[in-house]
Amino acid sequence: MKKYIIIAGVPRAGKSTVSQMIAKKMGYQHISMDSVIAGIEKVFPETNIDTHASDEKQNLKWISSKIAPFIKAMMDSGEYDECDYGVVIDVYQLLPNDYRAYIDHDNCEIFYFLSSDATPEERFRILQLYDTPKDYTYFHSKEDNQRDCVEIVNISNFLKEQCVLYDLPFYETTYERDKVLNEFIADLR
Repeated sequence: MKKYIIIAGVPRAGKSTVSQMIAKKMGYQHISMDSVIAGIEKVFPETNIDTHASDEKQNLKWISSKIAPFIKAMMDSGEYDECDYGVVIDVYQLLPNDYRAYIDHDNCEIFYFLSSDATPEERFRILQLYDTPKDYTYFHSKEDNQRDCVEIVNISNFLKEQCVLYDLPFYETTYERDKVLNEFIADLR
């Protein structure tokens, strides 16, 4: 297993869940980049990071172009070099092209978790099934979440195309999410 593992993909596809499972199984430290991004957004408005921008795909591209070099800098800092454990990072806003361009593949591997097989209606059902008070969508209106689910399916399909293009592994969690996550963890070495 490499020193760094990135778990990327769309909301409610199992990123945080599988990251926590990796941390427990492998003894890795877990970092939620979504929390880091939220902090950067609030404290450093000059970065122009706006996780609520209306054009979801353009926003994803913008944030990814800023976060990929940030993740690289974290890895290159040497902070974890002397540690016996690794680091698992979960992140929504990291595109395959930015991963390939910025992050050292010798020290890091990435896995995408998607729900590209879902219709927006199925995606909304999944959201309702896995949403908890710890999730930002829990406090959104039903209408907002339904609208967001259309975008999440579109983004998921875009990420799937990018994973194929850049030859990166992805897992479809629309159906049998728990089974997919557990099989992924069981195969992890």
